[in-house]
Amino acid sequence: MVPEDQEESQPLLGPSGGSVPRGRRVFLAAFAAALGPFSFGFALGYSSPAIPSLQRDAPPAPRLDDDAASWFGAIVTLGAAAGGVLGGWLLDRAGRKVSLLLCTMPFVVGFAVITAAQDVWMLLGGRLLTGLACGIASLVAPVYISEIAYPAVRGLLGSCVQLMVVTGILLAYVAGSILEWRWLAVLGCVPPSLMLLLMCCMPETPRFLLTQHKHQEAIAALQFLWGSEQGWEEPPLRDEHQGFHLAQLRRPGVYKPFIIGISLMAFQQLSGINAVMFYAETIFEKAKFKNSSLASITMSIIQVLFTAAAALVMDRAGRRLLLTLSGAIMVFSTSAFGAYFKLTQGGPNNSSHVNLFMPISTQPVDPSAGLAWLAVGSMCFFIAGGPQALWHLLAHLYLLHLQCPLRCVLCPGNQREDFGTNHSPF
Repeated sequence: MVPEDQEESQPLLGPSGGSVPRGRRVFLAAFAAALGPFSFGFALGYSSPAIPSLQRDAPPAPRLDDDAASWFGAIVTLGAAAGGVLGGWLLDRAGRKVSLLLCTMPFVVGFAVITAAQDVWMLLGGRLLTGLACGIASLVAPVYISEIAYPAVRGLLGSCVQLMVVTGILLAYVAGSILEWRWLAVLGCVPPSLMLLLMCCMPETPRFLLTQHKHQEAIAALQFLWGSEQGWEEPPLRDEHQGFHLAQLRRPGVYKPFIIGISLMAFQQLSGINAVMFYAETIFEKAKFKNSSLASITMSIIQVLFTAAAALVMDRAGRRLLLTLSGAIMVFSTSAFGAYFKLTQGGPNNSSHVNLFMPISTQPVDPSAGLAWLAVGSMCFFIAGGPQALWHLLAHLYLLHLQCPLRCVLCPGNQREDFGTNHSPF
């Protein structure tokens, strides 16, 4: 690390004597902000249990065919691409807190539109709005949390962002096994509503207040979050949000993390990991697994556990090692899943058939131990090998004074690739 990087990694407000803050309100503020990623995860996972429910509905309720179901799952990523651009614009103009407050509105309105939907267009409109909120929340929430946390807990709280996303997906799967799609959308309004109430009581980040030359408000926010401002020094504040110029891409310190970040995001989305999240139940039904809801929940639990485990070992094992290992696991699991479909092609296409799969020999096959479990096992390994360390690695690639311009490019591009991967009818 060069001296300039060391300088930029210093907090705007930092302890002069090495004492550790003891304030606990920072955890409440981080939880309030993390409800944004939680709502993001719920919106991602919503389509998986909702699509089979919508395909079973009879008129006058809206009913999805295969093509409409593909749009219903994928259109959220188009909204997220627009939300990434809007979030980058709001981040430095409206502030971190206001941006989080604003993102709760499309979450609530989007799920409300889905709840009241009378046709397919209302369903797609609601999903588009929730996608817009997802794009804003995924961009702003990590920034807010990193700027309010003191160094001793910054890594821990930062790891909670991805954990809250996968927990939101798990809640959508579990609740979707009990609730039909309208009531599941009603449940989707709860986390952003709670986030709105909590964030109203939380302060703006001290860093943003200092960039707005509001020193007294920054000290008050620091005291609220960390418990005390005594003995804290404020280093000179530079123009960290200077304009971005294409000429800066000639510098190795800019174009290398830029290229690495875009490449990692592209490969992540092209791996199809979010497509699995959007259409998990449909995938398992096509795989002739009878209890597709249980299979989806099992897969999501694996994802939560491995995300938590990755957060615990990431600093010791390293991001590069974890990404390499996860890539190898995903290659193996997708190959196994493809082999499963190859072995079972020509079998019955409806998961309600008694004979759930084609036997691979002339001997009788026990359905409870048959090839359908290869589908579940390979998908669980695929999710377990998901790039849990990707966002943590990208966070270290961004230069502080170019953070917002780079994110404005990377976040929408990530979601556009996601849409291309996910929008394909079964």
